[in-house]
Amino acid sequence: MTHSDIPPAADSVAPTASAAVIGLDIGGTKTRGVRFEDGTAVADESVGSSNVQNVSREEAARHLAELFARIGGGTVAQVYAGAGGIDTDEDAAALAALIAPHAPGARITVVHDSRLLLAAGGASTGVASTGVAVIGGTGSAAWGRNSLGGEARAGGWGYLLGDEGSGYWLGREAVRHSLRRMNQGLEPDELTTAVLASCGVDDPNKLIALFHSPETGRRYWAERARLVVGAAAAGHFASRELVDQAGRDLAALALQTVRKLGIDGPVILGGGLGMNVPRLQESFRAALAAGGITDVRVLEQDPVFGVLQLVAEQG
Repeated sequence: MTHSDIPPAADSVAPTASAAVIGLDIGGTKTRGVRFEDGTAVADESVGSSNVQNVSREEAARHLAELFARIGGGTVAQVYAGAGGIDTDEDAAALAALIAPHAPGARITVVHDSRLLLAAGGASTGVASTGVAVIGGTGSAAWGRNSLGGEARAGGWGYLLGDEGSGYWLGREAVRHSLRRMNQGLEPDELTTAVLASCGVDDPNKLIALFHSPETGRRYWAERARLVVGAAAAGHFASRELVDQAGRDLAALALQTVRKLGIDGPVILGGGLGMNVPRLQESFRAALAAGGITDVRVLEQDPVFGVLQLVAEQG
């Protein structure tokens, strides 16, 4: 698994059950930080994204500074961070370098955020988390590990190359749906009307320029996923089809990963969409069942709370 692990300085406090540990979950829209002392969360704060695939390095550094000002304080033995887009050791090292000034002397570990999700889902054998974690959030990805320590992943290519089943994908498909109806000479339907109102435009044709505008981006369109989810819940056929397809696409990532690992689960679904959209969950479960995977769970606590498990595994 690609990661960066900066060991503590020789004179720093070694991580123990009683030492302060800070867990970071760095997503496409926000950064959540939890400070653990004696194994208990004593501070829990969120700021804007610190993921340099979504914001500038300067903005990421500013958000981290704001977060640590709220939860840092005192001696920190370890910072364990999970983030999307950690595809190379260089990616992980770059993020670790942004964190390091806020936790001098601490051990800093950076991994892909799917690893937090798997640990938070309670998928463990002995001291090691095993199974497959699937993120359905701003982006999408799957990562897993088997009992022999083998690791595999699928997806996580970013919105220009993939991210099927993600919030961005749903937002983009809502725009494409609206433009197809326009080309066919059809009046705006429920989904198109919702998209136009949310974007502050009065004609589907104006969505083209807005979509390509530098004033919008991945996060902006990912936030429009809620329009598809809402329309689907109200019975809009095309929106229901999109949500169902998102579930199937996420399941496809999981199936690729379990087959690489030679395991049959568990598969744990997380992310904002994964944890909060029942219709998507149903589609996800059905597609996995068709592929022979029945041990499927929806994450019940936020991924950042998997940090203590990961610290214990790290030793």
